[in-house]
Amino acid sequence: MVSDIYYPSKKSDDFCEDVCGESTPGIVSMSRLRCMLRGLDLKAIVFLVVFVPLCIVGIYFHGQKITYFLRPIWQSPPKPFIELTHYYHENVSMENLCKQHGWGIREYPRRVYDAVLFSNEVDMLTIRWKELYPYITQFVLLESNSTFTGLPKPFTFAINRDQFKFVEPRLTYGTIGGRFRKGENPFVEEAYQRVALDQLLRIAGIEDDDLLIMSDVDEIPSRHTINLLRWCDDIPPILHLHFRNYLYSFEFELKHRSWRASVHRYQSGKTRYVHYRQTDYLLADSGWHCSFCFRHISDFIFKMKAYSHTDRVRFLHYLNPGRIQDIICEGSDLYDMLPEEYTFKDIIGNMGPLPHSYSAVHLPAHLLDNPEKYKYLLPGNCKRESG
Repeated sequence: MVSDIYYPSKKSDDFCEDVCGESTPGIVSMSRLRCMLRGLDLKAIVFLVVFVPLCIVGIYFHGQKITYFLRPIWQSPPKPFIELTHYYHENVSMENLCKQHGWGIREYPRRVYDAVLFSNEVDMLTIRWKELYPYITQFVLLESNSTFTGLPKPFTFAINRDQFKFVEPRLTYGTIGGRFRKGENPFVEEAYQRVALDQLLRIAGIEDDDLLIMSDVDEIPSRHTINLLRWCDDIPPILHLHFRNYLYSFEFELKHRSWRASVHRYQSGKTRYVHYRQTDYLLADSGWHCSFCFRHISDFIFKMKAYSHTDRVRFLHYLNPGRIQDIICEGSDLYDMLPEEYTFKDIIGNMGPLPHSYSAVHLPAHLLDNPEKYKYLLPGNCKRESG
């Protein structure tokens, strides 16, 4: 009796095994599918058919955002800087300013070299060199016919050199041919060009204890900062400069600070032209960083394809001129990225478009002396030329 009851149950449980012996492939496939689905209820099926594909699509389109949002979990914040208070007023003597910083005063100022790698930022270079002109011994500029990503480009500075006659007597200009290594990490080409700039500095005549400014073209030290450092004695051998950080123009100020620019007391055989953290010392409020501050939409597109972080262009529509123009006026992110912060509070607090600023106080002098020429950089003028 027990055997009669047990046999049908056993037969039913072995159904999946029995059908595997079927000779028709179609029957076998359908039977296997039935076997797989027997143990799943309707909710599990909906989960597999709907939710899992949605997750895959979401990760594809928003994986970078998810990674950035979870940054506080997988990355610790960098070591904090030792911030140096910056004292300045135009009516205070240099001796007293040096004293306020805990430094002595020199009998004569140091020589100053300003060295940059140049791509296509003609306007920003003009504003930079006009700002620094009174205190620079030698302007050193290196230009390549290749972007960091290996795209060919013209020698833009050479084409526009007549605009920079005011620095010609103090200019050391060099060019370098690109290597055009397809698929290579862009930072390799960038490092290659920075090594070449080291060599150009030696050609320009830099000597020990001269001041060397290391910063990108759009990272502009204020002239009074450089004047302070060339006159004061006992300043740190390397000093990072904290800049007010702007995006697209001086209308949108970023909350997170710009610190990569630095000033070095040059040492032969030791000083190398790089763009990363080299010391713990940071001098507060020392200038301006205006990122993606271009006159033409075409220049935005060029930089997005040309500079080292080209991997941020995840979709081709990011390069659409209409989209770029809208993003500029909104103060949003060109790459649709979350803020690069290290706490959830800071990430959430800095989400969304940047607030508009209506202040044009304490900006580079040449910019304010020529408001019509550089109108696009001033608050309230977000529209760009097509180029």
